[in-house]
Amino acid sequence: MVLNNTYDARPVQQETAVGAGVQILLLALLGSAIGMGPAGWVTGLVFAVATWAVLSRALHRTRPRSFGPANRVTLGRATLVGGVTALVADSFESSPPVSLLVGLTAVALILDGVDGKVARATGTSTALGARFDMEVDAFLILVLSVYVSTQLGPWVLLIGTMRYVFVAAARVWPWLNGELPHSMARKTVAALQGICLLLAGAQLLPQAANLAVVLAALGSLVWSFGRDVLWLWRHGSAPVAEAEPVREDSRPVRELELTHS
Repeated sequence: MVLNNTYDARPVQQETAVGAGVQILLLALLGSAIGMGPAGWVTGLVFAVATWAVLSRALHRTRPRSFGPANRVTLGRATLVGGVTALVADSFESSPPVSLLVGLTAVALILDGVDGKVARATGTSTALGARFDMEVDAFLILVLSVYVSTQLGPWVLLIGTMRYVFVAAARVWPWLNGELPHSMARKTVAALQGICLLLAGAQLLPQAANLAVVLAALGSLVWSFGRDVLWLWRHGSAPVAEAEPVREDSRPVRELELTHS
């Protein structure tokens, strides 16, 4: 109780404000470099404000003593995802350089393997950090699927929306909230989605090859989700007991492990 009464949110909240500022700076750099249109600007700014608001609310609720080095890496990655989001939105009005979009996405995907290692190395792993990391990853996959869908068709959106459909379904059918066994296959499939979408979006391969790559990614994702749903249906049809204390990380393993490395 003493810690809660003396908690000072200002240092932690200042870091989220700095992140929003860096996001706006990145948008300004992109705008000056490629002449980004209104769609890119508006989408990028909405992303910056939404990220700041949601993260600030989560930090206020969990009251961490510090933001932590791993969360700083994830926040930097979120800034890159905001840039990618703005470029994808701008692509509906103009043709931003593919190399710029690919570069930002590649760095964001590479950093996905950094924040988890930093958290473990510094002993700062938290449920909030894992959730933050997962949400950034999932949103990047969604944005990439939107971009690639303009080249290959709307069916590609299944890759980006499948995780969100699963989360929504878990609210309707509580048995989907059961705990899943740890699976490296699940993590591998999740990681492959970003790589395959980036490869297709880079337009380095023939159209037929891009189609095959994305179809393989979608097929592996359907297999992964299908396997987990079947396991939950057979073994996890009962929701977590209400008598147990609710923890910050009491959410499906499928949700936490989807993109967290």
